[in-house]
Amino acid sequence: MRWAAYSGASYYKVSATPQNVPGSFPAFFLFNGDTVIGGLNTLFPNTAYTMRVDAMDDNLNVLSSIGTAEALTAPEIPDIELIYSKQSTSITVEFTEVNGALGYILRAMSDVGDFFEETQVHGSPGTVQGLLPFTNYTLSVMSVNLGGRSQPSYSVELSTVVVAPELETRSDTNSTITVTWDPVEHAVQYTLYIIREGSNTILKINTTGTEETFDQLEAGTWYSIQGTAWDEYGRLGDHNTTSQITRPRKPDPIDIVPAVGRSVGISVYWPLVYGADSYTATSSSGQNCSSEGDSYCIISPLDCGQNLSVVVISKNLAGPSVPSDEEDFATIPCPPEYVWVEEPTPGSCQVAWSEVPMADFYITFIKRDDGAEYPCNTTGRLCPFDCICGYTYLTTVFAYNPSGASPQGPIVNYTTVPCCPGNVSVELVSTETLEIIWLPVRGADLYETTAVQPNAVIHCNDTSPLCALSDLRCNTNYSVVVTPCSEQQGCNRTCLQQWHETAPCTPQILHINQTNDSIVRVYYTTPNAPGTSYTITAVGNTGTHVCDSESAFCELTLLSCGTVYKVVAVASNDVGRSLPSFSVPLETGPCCPAILDVVQVTPAMSNVTWSPGHGARSYVTALDSPRGHAKCHTMNTHCLMGCITCGTNYNVTMEAISGTGHISNCTYSGFSSSACCPTNVKLYRMSNDSMRVFWRSSGLPQTQNYMVDVYGADSNYTCTPAASRSYCDVQDVLCGDVYTVVVAPVNPDGSKVGFCPRRMYSGKTGTILLRRRGWNGGNQGTHIIQWLCILILTSRRHIGIQVRRRVRFRCRAG
Repeated sequence: MRWAAYSGASYYKVSATPQNVPGSFPAFFLFNGDTVIGGLNTLFPNTAYTMRVDAMDDNLNVLSSIGTAEALTAPEIPDIELIYSKQSTSITVEFTEVNGALGYILRAMSDVGDFFEETQVHGSPGTVQGLLPFTNYTLSVMSVNLGGRSQPSYSVELSTVVVAPELETRSDTNSTITVTWDPVEHAVQYTLYIIREGSNTILKINTTGTEETFDQLEAGTWYSIQGTAWDEYGRLGDHNTTSQITRPRKPDPIDIVPAVGRSVGISVYWPLVYGADSYTATSSSGQNCSSEGDSYCIISPLDCGQNLSVVVISKNLAGPSVPSDEEDFATIPCPPEYVWVEEPTPGSCQVAWSEVPMADFYITFIKRDDGAEYPCNTTGRLCPFDCICGYTYLTTVFAYNPSGASPQGPIVNYTTVPCCPGNVSVELVSTETLEIIWLPVRGADLYETTAVQPNAVIHCNDTSPLCALSDLRCNTNYSVVVTPCSEQQGCNRTCLQQWHETAPCTPQILHINQTNDSIVRVYYTTPNAPGTSYTITAVGNTGTHVCDSESAFCELTLLSCGTVYKVVAVASNDVGRSLPSFSVPLETGPCCPAILDVVQVTPAMSNVTWSPGHGARSYVTALDSPRGHAKCHTMNTHCLMGCITCGTNYNVTMEAISGTGHISNCTYSGFSSSACCPTNVKLYRMSNDSMRVFWRSSGLPQTQNYMVDVYGADSNYTCTPAASRSYCDVQDVLCGDVYTVVVAPVNPDGSKVGFCPRRMYSGKTGTILLRRRGWNGGNQGTHIIQWLCILILTSRRHIGIQVRRRVRFRCRAG
């Protein structure tokens, strides 16, 4: 018990009073005052007690009761009755069971002190596990209740038994099983037990060795084998059990038939053997096949053309049986090593092959690429067949013997030469290119098209059924052949040829001569055969001009002046037209002006005007007459020309010049200069206020008409004299006026020459007298000055005034 210290206590009295035990007395014990924990013994086992602690003074008087508690004592100590070991890792203890015990504790300790183990059990017997084989242990038992455990019983020593041998078994034959094991430490003898599966008969063998063989066993049968060891104390140790099956019997007899399949093989059959899990058939060539549960297997692939022997063994977990008796077999023949196709004559082919050992006869299969098939059965080595051009034939040869057909031999792909194409169309698509189109033919991988002429061959190779042969010579007849070719057989050289001519060669313009304003002659080469027509075409912005000829020149007519043409030459015949030649520019001379006019502007100068000439950039105009010559070079459409005498007949010539230097000569006739103006024109004052105008003709004929015009400030006068006169009188002329007089010849159309000079004259002269300063002119002088001012202000012409003495006067308007 444990209690709390009490102040002043010299002793503590601990007492235990049993409960429900009639006639019993409490037990107690005194502890000094320094003690706070204490125990009581000599109590009854498995008994409930009331515990009490009292504090006491030096005189053992109770100072105070510290506390009470209830407790239960442990059960009685059990006794070990029997101890033994049946397994190398455990010991079993049989003991007496006591009242009030709820359980027991088995305690095991090794002699060397490295093992201590307590195992709780509910009752007797109890087993301690986890021990070492053949090792000494000390064991005791304790009982347990709610109060605790009892003291250990008297201990007993015992060693564990030896371990069981680790058995290894094998079956070397179908009637024996051999058992081996490693020696077991501390074992002096071994016992083996063997029993057949499904049997009650047990065979027992004792031995001190580590190997034992059981014979006269049944083949393919399971046996259970148990082994145990004895220690030096004559105790059996652990036992170990294993199972072993004996090897199966050999499968006999076996049967061999050819295997059905794509590869060379045989099917091997045998009877099922009791106890066998699998079977293996092995040929003398080293190839084999296996089966689990079935009575046959297939060895494949095998080499063809062989004589073989086959054995079969059965197997189970123990191992294989002895081999069965050998069975001989011949495999199928090999296929021919070499197969080839020959075509001795077109359309007649034959398949040939090399000799095959072990073959009795052959079957050849010939299949055309359209699906048709031709078999051939023979004992020889040759099969003929009909072959058609453009087809591919697949041939294969099988060799046969009693075992069956050989594997498929080499497949020979033989393609006959392609057929010649039909409906070959040759068309000239350009001057030097032929387009050839044909229908495709069977078996042709490539088409070789050739165009042949004596000095050259043009090739075109293509996989398509059309070809363009270009770069041919113009105006040449070619032999055109379409040759189909295949990779296997080459080309079919028996196809027919076609003849086709190319277009004419292109002529070349040599030079162009312009014979007149509207005709040119074109010279060109003639590179083609006679009978070829040549067409010359000149194209300009005013139209197109064409000429045809079979000679080396051609004339173009009705060409427009002042026009630039492009001239090309083309040759043509029944085959077609050539390419046009290089164009040559042709520029016709500029057009002459349609309108030209000459106007006399002075007695010695004329103004020439003309309409523009198409294509002309500049003009050289010349006036030619017996009395003079004039020339003008200008880019305008007019020109002022001098040194042309009046009254002269003349022609006008003109050169119209283009920007490139082409010149057109133009002539205009029937022109004449105006009549000459009269000379020495004079005026004479006549009586009766008249005036005579007199002149002198300048070489004009006497019948020349003139017209006289007199212009004054206040009036104008016109006078037309007779043709034979050289004067004319003008009537009623006012005096004091200034007149301009023009005498001009009259042209045949009634117009007058407008460039004759004007002469100025004054009428009758009046005198004005003026005084010097201081002159007493009176009113008369004033009026004269006023009149003079008015005359000056109102007149636009000069007034002849004679002044004797210089005077100065002023004039005011108004």
